[in-house]
Amino acid sequence: MKNAFYAQSGGVTAVINASACGVIETAQKNASKIGTVYAGQNGIIGALTENLIDTSKESKADIKALKHTPSGGFGSCRYKMKSLESNRAEYERLIEVFKAHNIGYFFYNGGGDSADTCLKVSQLSESMGYPIQAIHVPKTVDNDLPITDNCPGFGSVAKYIAVSTMEASFDVASMAATSTKIFVLEVMGRHAGWIAAAGGLVADNIPVVILFPEVDFNQEKFLTAVDKNVKKFGYCTIVVSEGTKWADGRFLAEQGTRDDFGHAQLGGAAPVVANLIKDTLGYKYHWAVADYLQRAARHLASKTDVSQAYALGEAAVNMALAGKNSVMPAIIRTANNPYTWKIESGELKDIANVEKMMPANYISKDGFGITKACREYLQPLIAGEDYPPYKNGLPDYVVMKKHMVEKKLPPFEA
Repeated sequence: MKNAFYAQSGGVTAVINASACGVIETAQKNASKIGTVYAGQNGIIGALTENLIDTSKESKADIKALKHTPSGGFGSCRYKMKSLESNRAEYERLIEVFKAHNIGYFFYNGGGDSADTCLKVSQLSESMGYPIQAIHVPKTVDNDLPITDNCPGFGSVAKYIAVSTMEASFDVASMAATSTKIFVLEVMGRHAGWIAAAGGLVADNIPVVILFPEVDFNQEKFLTAVDKNVKKFGYCTIVVSEGTKWADGRFLAEQGTRDDFGHAQLGGAAPVVANLIKDTLGYKYHWAVADYLQRAARHLASKTDVSQAYALGEAAVNMALAGKNSVMPAIIRTANNPYTWKIESGELKDIANVEKMMPANYISKDGFGITKACREYLQPLIAGEDYPPYKNGLPDYVVMKKHMVEKKLPPFEA
């Protein structure tokens, strides 16, 4: 009987732990077929360094509490493994660690990069004579994975942004006569505008201008739209994606520097937009960056999102038990109203390194709002509440004990 390895990857979400809970609880229910579930401390790095957490040493109550706890219970990482050709040693190390700990199942919970890693591990393991069933568990607040209708983590971020946009707009409306007339909220989304689109879910009588990465920023058109709203409503709320770009491809917030992955480092689109409005239209403003708040807000999680995150973790284990390999459980929408969905499997070769952008018919003709089709897509994903338990006025979240497994291999030298 083989053991399993589970790891969390990339930016964490309000519901990634719900997927972890789904994986671990389902594996434990199938104890006759799957042995111990080991979790990587700080994601895939935990496998490379042989820092494995024995989840069987955690209490059943604590594992269950993962479902209502935000962020990565076992630690995540931003670590993109290089190609097999350029760094085969890393992949061989993974197989060595899996072999040393009798691991035959690999569940990687993350976005596009982790799907690619899953694919490569399954391919290399066969060539090395130690087959690994590699199953990718989808997660990304950016909602940019293909095949699946949506990604766990997105629905809760969308709910947070929709609520924040609405509440901040009420605030600005109250003060607009004598003070602030502009509020700018910057949200995540370097390439895809799914999160920004959620700002359009507020009522039609709330003036919101959305800036999408998919739409080139036109300064004149933007300022005209903002000014028109202020003259009509007395104020205007702007939701700007961090990835909003000028027509020449430069990010609004680009600093001219690069991060470790080669991505342009962004200094904040919100202050750029706010100052542009102040300098040209003269309106007083406030701005905010949702940043970690939007993806950590488990207290405001979407019930749909929590349910789907757990179900995909559960499905990943069941797919492995059914003998599937190099696949990802994907959500298939079967109806909009009432919203219904099912889970099917997608091939990792069709998912790895593919980004799903906002469809053109989801963005209004003026480029500053969402269409009815987009609203119908988004609305079910933010539906329902799944509040965590509270203690002394605060959410009662769990912290894993993280009992480490004894190492069997020499240290890994990259």
